[in-house]
Amino acid sequence: MFIATLIAKDSLNERDIQSAVSSLEAVDAVIVRQSEIVDGRVVDIFFEGDPVAARRHLELIGNEIDVAVQPEANRLKKLLISDMDSTMITIECIDELADYAGIKPQIAEITERAMQGELDFEEALRGRVALLRGLDTAAIQQCLDERVKIMPGAENLVRTMTGRGALTILVSGGFTKFAKPVAQAIGFESFYANVLGVEDGLLTGGLDGPIVDSSRKVELLQSAADAATLPLEQCIAVGDGANDIPMLQRAGLGIAYHAKPKAAEAADVAIRYNDLTALLYIQGLASDQWVTG
Repeated sequence: MFIATLIAKDSLNERDIQSAVSSLEAVDAVIVRQSEIVDGRVVDIFFEGDPVAARRHLELIGNEIDVAVQPEANRLKKLLISDMDSTMITIECIDELADYAGIKPQIAEITERAMQGELDFEEALRGRVALLRGLDTAAIQQCLDERVKIMPGAENLVRTMTGRGALTILVSGGFTKFAKPVAQAIGFESFYANVLGVEDGLLTGGLDGPIVDSSRKVELLQSAADAATLPLEQCIAVGDGANDIPMLQRAGLGIAYHAKPKAAEAADVAIRYNDLTALLYIQGLASDQWVTG
């Protein structure tokens, strides 16, 4: 049995639901039942059939409706692992740091190409960090104060899952100087990111220690699941760039959040219109079950 969850950005109506039913019937799905409309904008349709074909057709509905198709089993996840930049926060930290150094356009172009999967991640990261050599570390706190904004729905998502006993892990190809305060602000239990080299209050242009790249993100997912004796089917991963693809594919449910095309294609679910609370609806949790504040 599979569940197709429709999440409207504003409101869901019966015409939208009927379009979804017709889309499922077009791929020979057998509809078993459907829920009432939740919070005015969400409905679950339970069906038997081909989930890949179902997703493909349901995503054509339009009307700013996100679609998630998943097995009914293990719907409520026990582990959340998430990217940070442009996922849990609204910016790419390295681009904003570059702005304080006066070289944002140069670095932002490299960032975009890396996120699209056009460049080797580690090479692109080290190259961008090298360009920041000599930047006063005071710019990091200034960037945190002035530019870093928590993504809408992030706190609801993380605190609700933590409150229900799930493990929550922030993994970033960015930097610990940002990941630590972001993890604390949102409510993540642990965080992993890259360490900027610092000497005499200035960035050295290098990185200390191993790189958190796509393979490291997968390792952290697997090791956390193993330590908690959780099957990967009970894990959910969320990210937006090419560097997140292996993590999204390894988790039981991979969510591409307002993502680059390659990540959206590779993930099980692509959230294009809604905020991060969509991940709670996907797990069957209505707003009266969320932890707020």
